[in-house]
Order: sequence, then structure tokens, then C-alpha cells
Amino acid sequence: MKQRSFWALTILIVLAVAAVISMQPQKGVTAGLTSPKPSERRNELSVYYLDVGQGDSEFIELPDGRNMLIDAGNPENGGQITRFLDTQSIKKIDYLVATHPHADHIGGMSRVVQSVDIGSVYMPKVSATSKTFENLLSSIQKKGLQIQTARAGVTLLDRGDLKAVLVAPVGSGYNDLNQYSAVIKLSYDNTSFLFMGDAGAQSEKEITADVHADVLKVGHHGSDTASTEAFLKRVSPRYAVIEVGKDNSYGHPAESTLKKLRRIGAETYRTDEDGTIKIQSDGNNITVEKHVPGMEEADAPMRPAA
Repeated sequence: MKQRSFWALTILIVLAVAAVISMQPQKGVTAGLTSPKPSERRNELSVYYLDVGQGDSEFIELPDGRNMLIDAGNPENGGQITRFLDTQSIKKIDYLVATHPHADHIGGMSRVVQSVDIGSVYMPKVSATSKTFENLLSSIQKKGLQIQTARAGVTLLDRGDLKAVLVAPVGSGYNDLNQYSAVIKLSYDNTSFLFMGDAGAQSEKEITADVHADVLKVGHHGSDTASTEAFLKRVSPRYAVIEVGKDNSYGHPAESTLKKLRRIGAETYRTDEDGTIKIQSDGNNITVEKHVPGMEEADAPMRPAA
């Protein structure tokens, strides 16, 4: 009840402030909403690590016919992601997760919310003062959606051989928004995936859940503030994916992170070199496909990634 009140109050405050300071009309997005078609049951779990430049976004097709979108890149990636979803004939996102309120993770999410039907929405219990965050809350409010708090111990789905649970954030009161990142472990039969958002060393240390995974979405674009040696040994991934922009000004990924991944024997892929990456599991075997089409055209940049 307290969590619901937090989000209701946050939305009201953000929208009230926006009403006062925004005196000119906003450019709207007109995208037709259609009823989702009955999902076909699949035998595979497919994870698309979308090439959104210096940002994060993962689209997951679940073997039970549902899907999940974790983050949505920068503001200019919103149209790009909705076009990708259209190529996949996706009219509804069943599980929408905003890992934390940085613009390179939630920037395109308001466009997605406006463009397709949405099932459940998960966000960590932290607010921000950015226009990007305001736009997302406004889009969620206009759809009449309720935000579920993303925190350690929350189960997104559990269908026996298919399970998605949140293993972080464990704490609160962080000075760094990255430490609020919703960290998700997705398991399908004998295979598993770990999505770190921008969680850094502090969050990694606090995680008590089993984080062993076959595939790791490396935290914070491969920054040296994440992926500690101790944590990587706990995960012990066969494959690692770094979502990062080509020639970015942050120096991501850090050479120290790449060395640590090599030391643990992880086969590493990067969106700046490999484009959109699709990793598929049948529950036992994992396959990797690079340069998956569908994400080539981004909108004109609106602002630098935060």
C-alpha cells in the first residue's frame, strides 16, 4: 500500500510541476493501438540485446508466448524500438522494466508506452527530476497503468521451468542512481540469464541471491565501477554482452572489465561491434546471432545520454 502511494504521489508531483513550468505544447506521438493477437507458444527463449548506441535495451520473447522489455535506450531510440517491435509483430509488452531513471535506459520508454499495450510495469522506488523521467510517468499515468516496485525478492513470473526474479536493488538511500538498478535473473529450464542494468560494485556486494548465469548482461556498459572480480566469479557466465556506443566519450567498456571477463573465460559480445545480438535458448542449448536486423534507423538525437 505504501509502495502504491509512493508512485501515485510521485506521478502527481511530477505532473503538477510540469503543468507549471511547461507553457508550450509538446510534440505528440500518434501511434495506433490495436488489440494484441493471441500469442503462439514457443519452445525457445530469445533475448535481443538491442543496439541503441550508448544505452541499454533488451527485448525478450518468452517460450510461453509472452514477452518482456527491459529499458528502452535514449530518447532518440524510442521510435527505433517501436519499429523493431513492429517487425516482430508485437502489439503488447507483457512485462516492462525500467531498471533506473537515467535517460540512456528510460529515454525511449515513453514512446513505447504510447505505442503498444502494456501489461505490468516495474520500476525501482526512486524518482528523478529529468524531463525524460517526467515524460515516462506521464505516459504511464495516461494509460492508467500502475507501477510495481522493483526490488530484491520480487517475482515477475514463475511457470515452473520459466522464472524471472529480481535480485536487486537490495537496499535504498543510495547516492548513486545506478545502485538502484533493477537486476533480473531469468531462468529457463537448465539455462539462465542475468540483466544488471547499471548496477555497480555496491549493489553487486549486497546481492545475496544465486546469480550464477550462462549469459550476463554486463553492468554499466562495461564500466570499471561495476563487474568486480568477486561478482563475476559468482556469476561465472559462458557469455557476456556489453551494450555500448561506438567511440563513446566515457571510455566504455573499460579495458580492466574486458580483462576480467577474459580471465573467467566468458565469450564477450558488444553492440558497438556486433550490432543487435540475439541469444536463444531451448532450455538446454544456447546459440548466439550477431548483427540481427531491425534496429538500423534511429531518430535524430534529442540530447546526450545521461
